Amino acid sequence: MILAGGCFCGNIRYELSGAPKVVAVCHCSDCRRSAGAPMVAWAMYLEDRLVVTKGTPRTIHSSAAAMRSFCPDCGTGLFYRNQTALPGIVDVQAATLDDPEALPPTIQVQTAERLEWTRRLHELQAFERFPG
Repeated sequence: MILAGGCFCGNIRYELSGAPKVVAVCHCSDCRRSAGAPMVAWAMYLEDRLVVTKGTPRTIHSSAAAMRSFCPDCGTGLFYRNQTALPGIVDVQAATLDDPEALPPTIQVQTAERLEWTRRLHELQAFERFPG
C-alpha cells in the first residue's frame, strides 16, 4: 500500500509505503499548540517508509528530544520524530493524507491532557455546512 499526502499549499509532498504501526489520536498539549487544534491524528511509520517527494520541510526542536516538521510556506504540520522515545519512527499527521479516511485512528493517547469538552462533541448540534 502506498499513500500520498502533503501540505495545504502543495509545496511539500510525501509518500508512505506499507501499513502504519498504529494510528492514534493524540490529546497532548504540545500537539494541540503545534496544530492549533483540539487533537491530532498521527500515523506511526518506520522512518524508511516515508519519502518526501517534493519540497523540503522545516524542522524544529519542539522539546528536548522532540522534532516537528512543517511546510515553511503555509505552516502545515507534517511529521513528528522523537529518537529517544520512538527510535526509528516518524509520526505523520494523518489529516495531511490525500485520503485521510484511509487510516482511521484505532486508539487515543495522552488522554490525561484531553480537553474536557471534546468528550461531548457527539452531543453538539451538527450541520452538514454552515447553519443558515
